[in-house]
Amino acid sequence: MPTQVTFPSHGRLMTKLTALGPYLRQQQSSDGHFFFDCLASCINAKKEPEEREFWGWWLELTQSEGGFQYHYYFGRYDIHGDWLEDKVPAKHLEPVQQTLEDFYQKLSTLLEQEYALPIHPAPDLSAPTLSVSA
Repeated sequence: MPTQVTFPSHGRLMTKLTALGPYLRQQQSSDGHFFFDCLASCINAKKEPEEREFWGWWLELTQSEGGFQYHYYFGRYDIHGDWLEDKVPAKHLEPVQQTLEDFYQKLSTLLEQEYALPIHPAPDLSAPTLSVSA
């Protein structure tokens, strides 16, 4: 007989997920769906702060029947505040990948150890092969 999965309330999850660091975008999250991102590497640090763009990642976590599933993407955060899926150049690749790996470790530890809720890739997620532009 399958074990009944108990999810914490949306408010409790928001509090715990916010505590993981500066990743959760509360305005883009809703009950059962959470949006995280990270501006890992500045593209143009010499520009004024409001004109800067970043390389990074975003991850969408969705409640599923037995836990959570996720999609994640790599790309560029533009001056309009939008994410554009894009190839991350070689000189920015390491910090982008490292911050995602670090975040995922914290996220999975929280969900699996504190709440006994497994986290899995979404069924339609194919492991992205990162391309390095010259």
